[in-house]
Amino acid sequence: MNDYFHRQIQLWGEDKQNSLQSKKIAIIGCGGLGCSLGIALGSSGIGTIYCIDFDKIEIHNIHRQIAFKTEDEGSYKCDVLSTLLRARSPYVKAISKNMDFEKFSSENLKVDLIIDATDNLHVRAQIDKFAKQSTTPWIYGSVEAFNGQVCFFQESDFSAFKISDKKPEGIAAPIVMHVASLQANLALRYLVGLPVKKDWLYYLYFDDNGELITQKFGMPKKG
Repeated sequence: MNDYFHRQIQLWGEDKQNSLQSKKIAIIGCGGLGCSLGIALGSSGIGTIYCIDFDKIEIHNIHRQIAFKTEDEGSYKCDVLSTLLRARSPYVKAISKNMDFEKFSSENLKVDLIIDATDNLHVRAQIDKFAKQSTTPWIYGSVEAFNGQVCFFQESDFSAFKISDKKPEGIAAPIVMHVASLQANLALRYLVGLPVKKDWLYYLYFDDNGELITQKFGMPKKG
């Protein structure tokens, strides 16, 4: 195991690396963000990863949902992603959950962290409500066009967002991977006990000159 995780052990030592084996996380959504999150975290040493999604792979998904190949079209996303994670690392128990978040939350499985990889504001509101009730932190992520948002929610309130049925605009694959990598870094830092700035929204975008701008905002707590 030490050979597999050699570079991470150099980063934070054997004790922190070994501690990841007892951690459990849930990735809600196995599309663009979920694929990149799964690949980034599935080979990090986290002991159990629940992959939750009820959609099947369609051909237009594949350009940005990097766990899938064209021959996977028609298969369930959660099944393909969890299979890939197990193939990439013998140290992860990747569990496919072919269901929506409401059904998953009703199972009352205890996890250390929930990671949002959905594209639905209503589901994110459900995640926040469940997370508050179960005192489980969660990491929000969203992408649209060439911009994205990330926030580690613990005490702040997701209701600061206007919940609507707005559909996302076109999306370029690299911004999906970039936002997922930020979520994954926050997740790993939290799970090994390194400092994490919580309840701050990071908003990143490319301006008209192609410069990457990152802004941050303190999120309000539930009053």
